[in-house]
Amino acid sequence: MGIVGDSLERAGQAHSTRPIPKSAGAQMRYLVKQHKGSTKQVAALLGVSQRTVERYVKDQIKQPKAQLADRMAAEVRRRWQPLVRKRARAQAAKQTGLMVETRARFGFTAAPGSTDDGRMRRITQHLPPELAGRLLSAHDAGATEADLQRLAAEGLQEAYFQDGGRRAQGLLVEFTDIDYIDIAY
Repeated sequence: MGIVGDSLERAGQAHSTRPIPKSAGAQMRYLVKQHKGSTKQVAALLGVSQRTVERYVKDQIKQPKAQLADRMAAEVRRRWQPLVRKRARAQAAKQTGLMVETRARFGFTAAPGSTDDGRMRRITQHLPPELAGRLLSAHDAGATEADLQRLAAEGLQEAYFQDGGRRAQGLLVEFTDIDYIDIAY
């Protein structure tokens, strides 16, 4: 994915009511259950043999190599409690909004003679529900990273740089370089 898409995924994974399975066997059994009992599909997903998946399911192997452990944990986190995550996303889009923290270079298009040259800024800003809803729905629809960055920049333009419409109206803000972005809801 990309920096904004990954941040939205991490924000969604933070919402769960139960911890993810800890042991390799429990994680593998969960993945097999999610794939309707198909150890072949899980093996293809993780890049291991079908027999290896079966051995983890039966607890014949208990300690995966670091790369496999990371892939298993990531796949379990991605699929863990989808209804809880969906409910949290809906609440962010309709009621609470998003908290965005970023360190990025923002470029401006403004009136001639403006002193708002692009520079690195660290911004922590609450995006209201309507702006958050646009960003989340675009992510759900499979928008590209460039589109997600554009929507995040538009949200920051509206909420931070224009202060909800109380400041400079002719301003067009865009990310020209992002160090990091962290999104929470």
